[in-house]
Amino acid sequence: MLLGVGLLATLFAVALALLKPEAQSSRAPVLLITFITILVVSLLLIILLLRWLLRPYRQLVGEAERAPIAAPANKPLDEGQFVLETFKSVVARLQTQQRELEALSARASERAASAEQFSERIVASVPSGLIAFDASGLATVVNSPARALIGDDAEPEGRSVRELLRAAPDLAEMVERCLQTGEVYRREEVMATSTAGHVRRLGATVAPINPTPEQGARGALCLVTDLTEVLQLREQVALKKNFESLGEMSAGLAHEFKNALATLHGYAQLMQSLTLDESGQAASSALLLEVRNLSEMVTAFLNFARPQPLDLADVSLRELIDECALELRALYEERGVELIIEGDLSDIRADERMLRQALLNLLRNAAEAIPDESKQRRVRVSGASQRDATGKEWAVIEIQDTGEGIQSNNLQRIFIPFFTTKSKGHGVGLALAHRVIIDHGGTLTAANAPAGGAIFTIKLPK
Repeated sequence: MLLGVGLLATLFAVALALLKPEAQSSRAPVLLITFITILVVSLLLIILLLRWLLRPYRQLVGEAERAPIAAPANKPLDEGQFVLETFKSVVARLQTQQRELEALSARASERAASAEQFSERIVASVPSGLIAFDASGLATVVNSPARALIGDDAEPEGRSVRELLRAAPDLAEMVERCLQTGEVYRREEVMATSTAGHVRRLGATVAPINPTPEQGARGALCLVTDLTEVLQLREQVALKKNFESLGEMSAGLAHEFKNALATLHGYAQLMQSLTLDESGQAASSALLLEVRNLSEMVTAFLNFARPQPLDLADVSLRELIDECALELRALYEERGVELIIEGDLSDIRADERMLRQALLNLLRNAAEAIPDESKQRRVRVSGASQRDATGKEWAVIEIQDTGEGIQSNNLQRIFIPFFTTKSKGHGVGLALAHRVIIDHGGTLTAANAPAGGAIFTIKLPK
């Protein structure tokens, strides 16, 4: 500002010096007024410039005065010191708030991690199989029971519906429909075949994760439970009740039939002792054969209808099956069937006579189930030991043939007495074997192998 005033004074002095002496007296007042005007305008402009430059500072001072931070009462501060102290306090408060924000963020992260771990523990502890799919049909969550039911050791996350559920195509189809249309399936029963060829019956519930379009892309949640043992137990209980009712109603009738057949048998033998022509001898021989067949059938039915108490003893399954194989050697050689015995066939507590009868019926049925035109003629007996969830040990025997298998509509009927698909058979052998296994506290189930043929699975407690 002083430099500007000096410059104006210098310009004014130069102007006066350049004037002629005669004009200096006439123009001096005008130049003086002009100088004063320029000087006043310059001072005003300088003051306005300073105010404009100092506006942020004044605003800063005003904000500092309004801040709830007081300077020490015993030491008066000028504006600069006051503003400096105010900003130090503000920075300190900002740093304190930043630390509090970082602490809150850390706690929020810990809570999120804890919630995620808790969700993972919940998913892992669910006893049923749980599988979650995203909108594109890729698996995002698969818990341990689901992996066991799927029976695939590969990493399940990120795999498609068809690839992950290839063992249960019906379930894969339900999941795909749920992803496309949002349809809900509750307590549906589906079949699943493991890599080892075992067939399982699963209960499945499939529901969309986002049921409404407003919630974004739709996913699907699948809950799977293994119902194989429950359904088998239910069917066995129903069969046992049927058997008990059938035995009570028909034991007396079968006894009367047996008495009548004994009389017919005596008359047929008497006819053979008479002098008859060739046609009469053939007729009497045929009559005697039919009477014997009927007598055997009635005897078998009586054994089924009137079960005897078990005589339990230590029985070696290996020796018992070897004895059955020796007894059926002629039948297997006649039909050209190879019998293979393998696996862990341990000792159990059982009635040896009744268990031998059940195994003979199953092994005979397996050999007769192979058609004459079949190229693969083999019956495989496999033994194993299993331990269930309660810690109870079981001896498992699988009898698999290379026949044509069992029609699906007959799987639940083959253990019913007098039901048979053979042209020559009474339909009592499988029913009797089933009752013997049930009396021992075990289970007998039938299924079709993926490669063909039937599999009969025996589970006996050790």
